Formats: sequence, C-alpha cells, structure tokens
Amino acid sequence: MTEHFLQRSSVLVLNRHWLAIDAVTPVDAFGHLATGTARALRIEGDAMQAFDWADWRALPVVAGEPAIGTTTGPVRIPTVIVLANYDRVPIHVPKLGFRAIWERDGGRCQYSGRKLTPGEANIDHVLPRSRGGIDSWENCVLACRAVNARKGARTPAEAGLRLLAQPRVPRSVPTSLRIRNLWKIPEWDYFLRQNH
Repeated sequence: MTEHFLQRSSVLVLNRHWLAIDAVTPVDAFGHLATGTARALRIEGDAMQAFDWADWRALPVVAGEPAIGTTTGPVRIPTVIVLANYDRVPIHVPKLGFRAIWERDGGRCQYSGRKLTPGEANIDHVLPRSRGGIDSWENCVLACRAVNARKGARTPAEAGLRLLAQPRVPRSVPTSLRIRNLWKIPEWDYFLRQNH
C-alpha cells in the first residue's frame, strides 16, 4: 500500500444515525477505530455489519482488497466507518475565495457567460477596490481574465458590461451534500445521494 493511498480521503464517515458527514483518509479512519470512537462497516451486497477495532483487525483480507501491513498481519482498510457518539450533520458555511466563487458562479464568466478553465478565470470586484469596493460575496464575481482586464477600474456599466446574475452569498448546506465519491467506491453509494 503506497503512502499516497493512505493520504487520500477514501473512507466515508457516517454519524451514529448512519448519515454521511465527511470523507477522511485511512490513517484518520484507523485512528477513530483504534480509539473506539467509530466502528468499521463491512458491506457485501446489501448486507452491512459494523465491527469494533479488535474484530475488524481479525477479519481475513481478501486478495486484491486494500489493506495495510501490521506486525500482526494485514488489516483491511475500511471504506465506511460509523461514529459511535456523534449524531449531528455539520453545516458547511462557504468562505469567500476563488474556489467558492468558482462553485457559486458555476465556472462561468459572469459577464460573457463563457465556461472557463481555472487558468482563464479570476475574481472581479464589481465595484473596483480602487473605488471603495470590498471583498464580499455581493461584490465579487468570476470573470474571464480578458474581460476583467478590459473592465479595469470601472463599474460594469461604465465598461459596457452586464452581469448575468446579481452576486449573492451562497447558502449554507449540510456537509453531506458536498461529499463527492472521487474514487468511485461502490460502498459509498448506499449513503450518498445519487445526484453527486
């Protein structure tokens, strides 16, 4: 098992009500298991069984299954763990920054509507900072670098530009809606919404 694999967020974390709340690395998952704050789920077909750390370590490792070597033999890496006591679903409050503005604006220039690559985009201040504009959700939009350069230190109206939509603060959402199954782990599909 490579060190890189152990640092991927490839273990889904469920609260004690079995609702997805996070994705963590195998290293973090083993920490939860070893301290008794979580149990590992073994999922085979539609059958699910939760194991504490001692029982999980004793499970045989099937060939080709992700595992780590220990002094007592290989231990399978869980794909899903269930927290023992935590029952909340945390709320994600977006923080202002390039990535969050990219997500809010759908990766589109808010003046031309063109779909951008990250290298083509930057943040435009609708009311330029040089004229008292501030860093806020309501004053920052994603813009194509060329359009933003043309706009310069002017307002959109002065530059002959029009915003596609009035910039707003994105709504806060449960963290479960932000979890993406980047590694295509089949066991996660039981707990994540199908539209991810």
